Parts: sequence; C-alpha cells; structure tokens
Amino acid sequence: MEKKDFHVVAETGIHARPATLLVQTASKFNSDINLEYKGKSVNLKSIMGVMSLGVGQGSDVTISADGADEKEAMEAIVETMKKEGLSE
Repeated sequence: MEKKDFHVVAETGIHARPATLLVQTASKFNSDINLEYKGKSVNLKSIMGVMSLGVGQGSDVTISADGADEKEAMEAIVETMKKEGLSE
C-alpha cells in the first residue's frame, strides 16, 4: 500500500475543477485509491465522494493507493496535486 499526506494550499481547497482532475487521474488506475479527511475516507474515483468532504485551504489530507499499480497511481496523483497548485 502506498500512502501520502498532503497539505492543501490552494485558496479554494479541493473544489469542483481540481476534484474532477484528481478523480480523472485516479480513475486511470486499477488500484483502490482513497482520500481521507477528518476521519472520513472516500473513494478518490468518486466525484461526489470527494466533493462531500469539503476540503478547504489549509487542510491536511491523506491519499492511499492499494493494488497492482499503486506506485504509478500515487506518482500520478502527486504530480496532479503539484501541477494544480493544490499542495506543495
């Protein structure tokens, strides 16, 4: 299992557009990918799940990937988080 913590720095947090990009990135992989925030965990492949968390600026989240392509999945998610200015 790959697991990584992120500190959300984007002014708008993980709102509609970045959430969509994260879901699209996660959906390319077969691994189970989850986003944890404030003790709740949702499937990162579910836009409704991600939006329901209401992750704002300054939040700390944990993303975990478990499966055959977990390493590649985590690398792609880290890249998306950085490219979109969501985390440092």
